Amino acid sequence: MSGHGTPIKMTSRKCGPLMGTAEVPGDKSISHRALILGALSVGETKITGLLEGEDVLDTAKAMRAFGAEVTQHGPGSWSVHGVGVGGFAEPENIIDCGNSGTGVRLIMGAMATAPITATFTGDGSLRKRPMGRVTDPISLFGAQAYGRHGGRLPMTIVGAKTPAPVRYTTPMASAQVKSAVLLAGLNAPGQTVVIEKTATRDHTERMLRGFGAEITTEVTDEGHVITLQGQPELVAQEVAVPRDPSSAAFPVCAALIVPGSEIVVPGVSQNPTRNGLFITLKEMGADISFENEREEGGEPVADLRVRYSKLHGIDVPAERASAQIDEYPVLAVVAAFADGVTRMPGVHELRVKESDRIDAMARGLEANGVKIEEDDDTLIVHGCGPEGVPGGGTAATHLDHRIAMSFMVLGMAAQKPVSVDDGSPIATSFPIFEDLMAGLGAEIARAD
Repeated sequence: MSGHGTPIKMTSRKCGPLMGTAEVPGDKSISHRALILGALSVGETKITGLLEGEDVLDTAKAMRAFGAEVTQHGPGSWSVHGVGVGGFAEPENIIDCGNSGTGVRLIMGAMATAPITATFTGDGSLRKRPMGRVTDPISLFGAQAYGRHGGRLPMTIVGAKTPAPVRYTTPMASAQVKSAVLLAGLNAPGQTVVIEKTATRDHTERMLRGFGAEITTEVTDEGHVITLQGQPELVAQEVAVPRDPSSAAFPVCAALIVPGSEIVVPGVSQNPTRNGLFITLKEMGADISFENEREEGGEPVADLRVRYSKLHGIDVPAERASAQIDEYPVLAVVAAFADGVTRMPGVHELRVKESDRIDAMARGLEANGVKIEEDDDTLIVHGCGPEGVPGGGTAATHLDHRIAMSFMVLGMAAQKPVSVDDGSPIATSFPIFEDLMAGLGAEIARAD
């Protein structure tokens, strides 16, 4: 399945109970960061459990282009011989980051304080996404950015020859922006400080600390203040990538809405900056238990046992948005099968993801008989109750993997089959989605 090729129409239909174990892929956010920090380290970083979706493979190709030696040894098993902080070489060709906003923004940060020039592009979806949120702060280090109107790809970054440290308050809750600034700060002298009013996923801070950087986080009146001491020597590590909670969301949510289902999803990250969906689902009445809680690769993980549940609508706290921002599309699907109304405020960031996810979910749910309200910052779903979603519609995915998978989940419990115009982008984050869901009992088919 390719997120860059011919559209693949897919249809999901009502199925029997989902049963079994769902071995979801490694965490996408951590996989990107493991490759990048391995490339910025001295020595050989060994990675197990790496997500081998197109987004992460594009980041691996980019690290090779910047001079690191990146090798695959087997499924999920990779090594990176790094070039050290400030050691990136100038790429000979344009860096194609495919569909990955995380990849391109983090790589821009990582090269912004090296005296090199690189040009970035991506697929049709990525070329529509705003890059100013990263190019603005890296310009404070002395980097220069030249892109299309509106700060969009293709874009050339000229790295700072004599970078200066930066103190930066993020204007929005974005782990990508925070991480780009911290990665740029690695090759700047003195202290780089990032201030977040709302805490976002902290994988970069955890991993930087693990690779030997001096980094602290404290909560003050300004917010979460992260301080990085520049120009460290990062030391290669062994990184065990936990399973991705954003990928786990799809089998978890499917099991909750398909009557009679019971599945286990092992080894899922329970990082408190990423577990908002599971908290929200429990508040809606979901039967989810967390078993064998432990730590892997510096991240808390647990095995999830999930059973079909009769759910009710809730008001989702706006302050939880950053801890479940990628899971709102499939949460909207779950809300469609709940009794009552589910209100999801504070989700304006969904407007600038791989697609305008608020609009994409609203139009797709409406096409399948679900009543929706929306504004710039809020999505409201009027639940149809258990087994009450009519279905029968086709949703446009807009080259967005999470929109495609969310509507495949909708079809598993709707009265009539649900289709998407293009399921090919699923490969960017969850290349085994179809086989995994079929193994549990789902019925997903591609059009001939």
